Amino acid sequence: MIEDLLTLAGEAVSHARTLGADAVHAVAADGRSTEIEIREGHIEKVEQAEARDISLKVYAGKSSATISGSVLTKEAIHRLAETALAMAKLAPPDPYAGIADPEQLATEIRDLDLAGDDMPNAEGLEKLARQAEAAGLAVAGVSKSGGAGASASDRSIAVVMSNGFAQGYRRTGVGLSMSAIAGEGLGMQRDYDYTSAIHFADLRNAEEIGREAGERAVRRLAPRKVKSQSVPVIYDRRVASGLIGHLLGAINGAAIARGTSFLKDCLGSEIFGSHITIIEDPFIRRGLGSRPFDGEGLACRKTKLIDQGVLTNWILDLRSARQLGLKPTGQGSRGGPSTSNVYLPAGAQSPEEQIKEISQGLYVTELIGSSVNMVTGDYSRGASGFWIENGELTYPVSEITIAGNLKDMFRTIMPASNLEFRSSVNAPNCRVEGLTIAGL
Repeated sequence: MIEDLLTLAGEAVSHARTLGADAVHAVAADGRSTEIEIREGHIEKVEQAEARDISLKVYAGKSSATISGSVLTKEAIHRLAETALAMAKLAPPDPYAGIADPEQLATEIRDLDLAGDDMPNAEGLEKLARQAEAAGLAVAGVSKSGGAGASASDRSIAVVMSNGFAQGYRRTGVGLSMSAIAGEGLGMQRDYDYTSAIHFADLRNAEEIGREAGERAVRRLAPRKVKSQSVPVIYDRRVASGLIGHLLGAINGAAIARGTSFLKDCLGSEIFGSHITIIEDPFIRRGLGSRPFDGEGLACRKTKLIDQGVLTNWILDLRSARQLGLKPTGQGSRGGPSTSNVYLPAGAQSPEEQIKEISQGLYVTELIGSSVNMVTGDYSRGASGFWIENGELTYPVSEITIAGNLKDMFRTIMPASNLEFRSSVNAPNCRVEGLTIAGL
């Protein structure tokens, strides 16, 4: 499969160069996916898709154009290359555009175990969804299902460029989720659980997913409002990764080059406490964000984005690196700078120990909407969760807003010990000091 895709992409690159293109970047892909959704025992959605396509970016000097197609005969690929070159000649120039120099390219391609041959078929996915829904509905207090879904995918890609790069790899994925509703009428509450993995063998148990979704929904029944005040806030690990996501957006090279980040002047500065290190590791075996090379053919690397509180790197692709006068960091994609697996390592305190230290505070389990100003760092999110009183979780709370400034929040983050890798960006529970709660 990979060899076939490399041949297709290579044909596109070769023909575009023959026509006079100065540089060419081709990506050929072949993928298939299946998705099943169940609600109250009935199948609501069955979707299967198969696609093989090619995307071609052609440069004429510093001008470029991108085109894609799904007819992959030799003649069709040649027409794509011809059309892309004609479009590139009409496009405005970009002084920072272009593919990598040959000496920048990745030479060691690691085997990261990103593809499994144990993907469930449609019947297997339906069984998983039914198991998860049944387990959720069996929880006392759950009144109905919000739906359960399972999906599987298998995708191969090949990247060929006119600088000599020609590599490909295969990636599989499987996911399962369940949403449960507890209570009746206006008092209903909803919550969920999910799991995703590269290999089916690494997927969490379907009954566990359903049961956890049901129990979470029941715990949210009869929520109260709280008075407006400033208190410590603990972000459950399901939502704590969002704090890391805000950091990644603020240190994205494209935003830095535009001057639209509240951290634009902070490279080399301590923006977290000295106990905080945040790591990007593209080489985690079976990692949901792992990749053997970046989207521009450069070598990836494990790095500390934050090292003992200090911001050490921007997230750079070739274009933003050139614009900033810096070296690229192997974090490029066809769409701009991007990361692989990013995580905040676990702290020393358990979640229970963090809660015990708080006399009055908020434990956030869900964030709603977003009003985060990435230019100023001002932060405001709708939230729900549980009120902390005298070191214990007491009653559920809802219809509140939490607000602060990300610069201040970053300085006070204290991670708990319960880190789990459930997505490409992961964090344990995180305590943040002095956020303002807008309630009654």
